Amino acid sequence: MDQKQRKYLLQFFFTIGLVLGSIIAACGSVSSLIPREILFKQQGIFNPRISPDGTKLAYIGYSEKNVPNLWVRTVGQKDDRLVTNDPRQGIFQYDWSIDSHLILYLQDSAGDENFHLFSLDLTTGLVRDLTAFKGIKAQNLATARIRPDEVLIGLNIRDRRIFDMYRVNLKTGALTLDTENPGDVRWWLTDSNFIIRACVALSPEDSSMLLRIRDGYGKPWQNLIVWPFGESGVVEGYGSELAIAFTPDGKALYVQSALHSDTTQLIKMEIEAGKELEVIASHPNANIWNIPDITLYSHPQILINPEKGEIQAVAFDYQKPEWKVLDSGLLADFEFLQKDFQGILTIASRDLRDKNWIIGYIKDNKPMNYYLYERGIKRLQLLFDLPQGIKDLSFAPMKPILIKARDGLDIPCYLTLPEGIPSKNLPMVLYVHGGPWSRDEWGFDPTVQWLANRGYAVLQVNFRGSEGFGKRFMNAGNGQWGVGSMQHDLTDAVRQMIKQGIADPKRIAIMGGSYGGYATLAGLAFTPELYACGVDMFGLSNVQSAFKSFPDFWKPLKTRWIRRVGDVENDNELNQRISPLFHIQDIRAPLLIGHGANDPRVKIQESEQIARVMRENKLPVIFVVYPDEGHGFYRAENIMDFYGRVEEFLAKYLGGRCEPWKKIEGSSAEVR
Repeated sequence: MDQKQRKYLLQFFFTIGLVLGSIIAACGSVSSLIPREILFKQQGIFNPRISPDGTKLAYIGYSEKNVPNLWVRTVGQKDDRLVTNDPRQGIFQYDWSIDSHLILYLQDSAGDENFHLFSLDLTTGLVRDLTAFKGIKAQNLATARIRPDEVLIGLNIRDRRIFDMYRVNLKTGALTLDTENPGDVRWWLTDSNFIIRACVALSPEDSSMLLRIRDGYGKPWQNLIVWPFGESGVVEGYGSELAIAFTPDGKALYVQSALHSDTTQLIKMEIEAGKELEVIASHPNANIWNIPDITLYSHPQILINPEKGEIQAVAFDYQKPEWKVLDSGLLADFEFLQKDFQGILTIASRDLRDKNWIIGYIKDNKPMNYYLYERGIKRLQLLFDLPQGIKDLSFAPMKPILIKARDGLDIPCYLTLPEGIPSKNLPMVLYVHGGPWSRDEWGFDPTVQWLANRGYAVLQVNFRGSEGFGKRFMNAGNGQWGVGSMQHDLTDAVRQMIKQGIADPKRIAIMGGSYGGYATLAGLAFTPELYACGVDMFGLSNVQSAFKSFPDFWKPLKTRWIRRVGDVENDNELNQRISPLFHIQDIRAPLLIGHGANDPRVKIQESEQIARVMRENKLPVIFVVYPDEGHGFYRAENIMDFYGRVEEFLAKYLGGRCEPWKKIEGSSAEVR
C-alpha cells in the first residue's frame, strides 16, 4: 500500500468514525435487553396485609415452583414461612379473620372463576373448603369485629345467576342461609352489628341501580337511592364501589355517587329521612380511585377510622391518583409519608388499633416497595427488597398525555418511550385495556416495560367508555363499538403519534386482552391501513355469539350490555357491522391469538372461529391455547410462553429487539 492509498484509507476510517460517533451521540446509551424471566417470573411480593391484632404480616409470594402462594411472618421479625403450597394454580385473593388466627382465601380451578372460600388455620395448618359445592362461585366476603368466629359469603347455590348470603361458622364450618336474594341484588353490606342492612341491586329491566336499606332482619327493603342507567358514575355491575359503609350508629351511610355531579362524589346519606347530609369529598375531573380485584369487585380507596368509623381520607384518580386528607389527625402521617418519597402513596392495610400501616409507593419506573409504618414513632421499615434481577435495572417513565379526538373530546392516555434512543419514527404498540369499562392507570406495568425495552413506543388510550373520568365520558362510549367512537379514539391517538413523528406509520401493532382483544380485531378489520400486525388475547370476534355464551352469573347484566353495546342478538345488521368476524376480507395484517380453554366470560369459540375463517381466507394467523387458563393468563409458565411468542411475532413484523422464544417447561401451550 503506497502513501497515497494509506492517506485515503485513514481519511475513510476517520470519516466513518465521525459518522458513527454522531449516531451514538444522537442515540444515547441504549438500554440492555431485559430477560423476560426477570419481568414475568421473578415478580416478588404483592398484596401484603397486616393482621387485625397487628402481630403478623401475610403476603403473596412465590413458592419454589414459582407459583403465587401465601406467606406469613411475625411483625418485626424475619421468620417468613410458606403457609400454602399450591403447586400449579396460585392464590391471588385473601383476607384475615378478625381474630388473626385464620387466613381466608379465594381460589378457583384452572381459571373457571368458580371461586371457593378456604380457611387456613395458622396454628394447625388445617385448610378447609368452606364452600365445597361443585360448580358454585363464592363472592362478597364480609367480616366484622363483633363476631370474630363468623363470616358472610355470597353463593349461587339456589340459582346460578344470583347470590344469596350465607353465614359461616369458622370453628365448625357450619353454613346457614342468612339473606335470600330477591333476584336483582349484586352487593350486600353489613352494619356495625354484622347484620345485612344495605344492598345494591341492578334492575334487569332498565339497568338502573338501586341502593336499598332495611332496619333489620325480617324488615322490608326500601329504596334509598335510585340511579337511572348511566347516572351512578360507575359501570352497572357489582355495586361494591357504591355502598361504602354504615356510620357506627347505623343511622347514616357513606355512598359513592354521581347522581348530582359528573364525577363520583363521596356523600353521607341519612337513612330515616332518605336525604343527603353532605358531600364529603369530590374532584372535578376524576372519580374516586377504585381498584378492581381478580373477582371483578372494585375497592374504593377510602380510609375509614377502624374504631370510630369516620371518613379520614379519599383518593381520586385522573391521570395520577391523589389523596384528599379529611381527618386532621392524619395530616401529620400523610405529610411524613409523602415528604421524602417519590411515587403515589397507597395504604395496603391497617391493624384494628390503627397503630401500624402497610404502605407502598406506586412508581412508573420501578415495581412497588412496601413498608411497615409505625404511627406512634413515625418510623418506616422496608418489608421486602425487590428481586435481585430487577432491583438495579433502569425502566422507562410512563408519561400522561391528552389526545384530542376528532370530535374535540380530550382522551387521557399514557405514552412510554424506550430509553436510550431518539423518540422519532419508532415502531409502536397500541396496548388496549379490557373491560371495556375499565381503564389504564399510571404506574409500573411489566408488560409495558417489556415492550419499551424491546424498542417500542407503547401507547395506552383511555378511550371514551373507560371508567374513572366521569359519567359523561363513560356514557359517550354507548353504542360506539367497532366502527364507532370508542375505536375512533384509538385510531385518532395512533394518528397523533404518527403526526408528531414519534411512530413509524409502517410499524404499528395493536394488542390487547378481552375487550382489548376485540379492539385488536376491530383495528385490523376496520382500519387495516394502520396496523402491521395484531395480538389478540381472548377477544370477542362475533359480539352476538359472545353475548349468547355469557356465564350464568353474568346473565343479570345482559340489559347493561345491550344498553352499552347494542342489541346484537336481535339486530343482525348491527352485529355484522361491529363484529370483526364478518370483515375478514378487509384484514391484511398477520394475527397472533392467545386464549385460555376454560374462559367463562369470552368463550374459546370466539378465537376458534376467527382463526378458522382467517385460514380459510389464507390469512396468516397463529392460534395458541392454554388448557389450564381462563380469562387471562396467570401461570408464570404460560405468561412466559405466550409473551415469548409475542416478542418474536412483533420483532418479525415491526423490527424490534428480540429475546428468542424457547420452550417453557411446565407451560400448557397448544398451537392449534
